[in-house]
Parts: sequence; structure tokens; C-alpha cells
Amino acid sequence: MSINDAVAEVSAGAGVEMSTDDELAAVFTGAGVEGWLHARDVDTGREIGYGAGEPVVIASIVKILIVLEFARQVSTGTLDPAERVVVRTGDRLGGWGTAGCVDDVELSLRDLAYFTMSVSDNTAADVLLDRVGPDVVPLLAAELGLHRTRIAGGPRQLLESMFDDVGARDAAEFGRVFPTLPPSRVRALRVFDPARTTSSTPEEMTRLLGLIWRDEAGPAEACAAVRGLMFRQLFRTRLAAGFPADVRVAGKTGTLPGHAMEAGVVEFPDGGRFAVAAFVRSAAAPGVLDATLATAASTAVERLRDLR
Repeated sequence: MSINDAVAEVSAGAGVEMSTDDELAAVFTGAGVEGWLHARDVDTGREIGYGAGEPVVIASIVKILIVLEFARQVSTGTLDPAERVVVRTGDRLGGWGTAGCVDDVELSLRDLAYFTMSVSDNTAADVLLDRVGPDVVPLLAAELGLHRTRIAGGPRQLLESMFDDVGARDAAEFGRVFPTLPPSRVRALRVFDPARTTSSTPEEMTRLLGLIWRDEAGPAEACAAVRGLMFRQLFRTRLAAGFPADVRVAGKTGTLPGHAMEAGVVEFPDGGRFAVAAFVRSAAAPGVLDATLATAASTAVERLRDLR
């Protein structure tokens, strides 16, 4: 039975129209996952939430803030987007983009921003964070009123905390050790604890996106640059999978063992714009997590569209 079929069965069994809360609960419980979500109409401010005020780990979603700070510094002339940097062996963290290259790579700061958003390049994000200033990004979050958003460094710090907590020297050793850990050890990892790692709430993430989409997160050209990069994300199995092909979806994913998340904006042909931040957690297969996130996001957005 698909997730949508499970929701329909619950609704039919109830014999009454389900509330949005009930619908989202059915999506998450029907798939056997824990979920948190917030969706808001970018233009009217109407919102729907499910655990939207609870703290959640955001992993690579923090890259939105890193790239936003880069774009703001470019717009004020503090940084030259064409400035060249060299990504060396010691910079590499593993993964996509420059992170997986064998040789040194020379590229511009704006191309680092592109790789950061399009393929969630950890190395590019880390180098870019060093260039804009690691201490500046938390200040940006505070300036934007994201007072429950906690930034505990960049991708390097996140990965190093995972390795340290399991006693691994690198990603390969972590991959061997992590599956053997008992649940109590897994739960104790800092990377899964919002109080000890980079974290926020679903509501604050959609608030950030609303500010960017309304040109209120900095100069208009900076906000436009971030929007453009988010539309170029290549991963389409989460938010984007919940909507038809004529709907534009800009997003930024985040992934940790047993966790899938994405924050993005869904734009309809009729002009409707909806910010969504969805987070799911389970030991289920990644495909189940992605499909559940897509269904929950589309459910919330459709309810907001009904209110227009």
C-alpha cells in the first residue's frame, strides 16, 4: 500500500473530513516515520505546521544561510564573486562535487556557491564559509530573527563530530563502525541532538525562505542570487517529487543516517508561492523517507492553496 493509499484509508475509516493535522499524522505514521513540517504562503503569511516549533537538526540546509551571507557580501562589494580559490586535498570532506575530486581544483567563489547548492558539496561549503567568516553566519541568523537557529560550525565540524563520537578516523571507517552501534550509542551522537549540533525549527526555516523570496533577507540582488541557486539543486526525490512538472521547486536538502530533510519554495503557474520545511526520521529505507517527505509537503501545500 502506498503512503497516499494509507492516508485515504484512514480518512475513509474516520467517516469525516480529516483536519490537516490528522492528514499529516496519517502520512507520517502510515509510513512508520517521525515527521516535522511547516508550510507557509510566502505572500499571505497563512501557515500550516506539524511539530513546527520543535527543534530539529538541519544538516546541509544550513548551506542556505552560508550562501545567503556570501551573496550579501558580494552585493555590498565586500567579496568579488570571481575571486579564484584552490581546493586542495586537505580541504576535501568526501561526497559530491569538488569534495570527490582527486586533484587540486581551482574555481571562483561563485562557483563554490553553485556547487554548495546544486550538489550539496561539503568541501565547497566549508571553503566558502571560511571566506565569508564562520562567525558571521550566526550573526546573520540573529539579524533575520532566527533566534532558535543554532549554527555549530560548517560541514567539517559536523562530520568531525560524527567521527569523534564513534571513534572513527575517516568516512570509510565511520561507514564500517556506524551500522554496528547499538541504538543507545546512535542516539548519543551529537549530530542527532538539536541542542548540540546545527539546528533550527521547521517554522524558522520557512520564515528564512519567505524573507529570501520577498527580498527581505538582504539586498534584492543577493536574495535573487540565492533563489537562482536553489532552483539549480539537482536532487529531485524529496520536495520536487510531490508536485507536477509545471510546478517550479527550489530547495536545499539535508541528509544524515536515518534522517531526510528539505527546505524549499514551491511556485505554481498561477503565481502561488509556498515555503516548506519538512523533516523525517526513521530506520526505513531512504526511498521511504523521501516519498514520505514529498507526500507530506504536497499535502500541506494543497491545504494552503485551498485557503487562497
